[in-house]
Amino acid sequence: MAARQTRNGAATVAHFDEIPSHSQPDTSAEWKPVRRFFDLGSFGVSLYVGHAPGEVLTSEHTESDDSGTRHEELFFVVRGRATFLVSGEEVDGPAGTFMYVRDPHVRRGAVAREAGTVVLVAGGAPGVAYEVSAWELDEFEPPAR
Repeated sequence: MAARQTRNGAATVAHFDEIPSHSQPDTSAEWKPVRRFFDLGSFGVSLYVGHAPGEVLTSEHTESDDSGTRHEELFFVVRGRATFLVSGEEVDGPAGTFMYVRDPHVRRGAVAREAGTVVLVAGGAPGVAYEVSAWELDEFEPPAR
């Protein structure tokens, strides 16, 4: 099944298994760049798929010092179970759990607790036009050497 348009052409539809996976430089989990797949311009969104318990889905990071984006982020456990790491605290996240981190200075990350765990992460900076993060551009368009 491939991405497809609704009959009226007003929307594009795809199952997350249809979004191509890419490797991540800092974890072994699959990264599915949803933003790039749909060519979204107003916010960033990715899926992370863990195949084994203990697999790091998103490395611990801030959205200030580490990325410089100042994004707030919304995490959602699509399936499986994850542990969210938030400023040193572990938070259990069974399927259906949301975690919202407003402050860009707060360290956050996610680890799979079950095989097949899928976590969606969406983000953007309040009141600022969205720009693709430098790390994402580097993954697809490495600078000329």
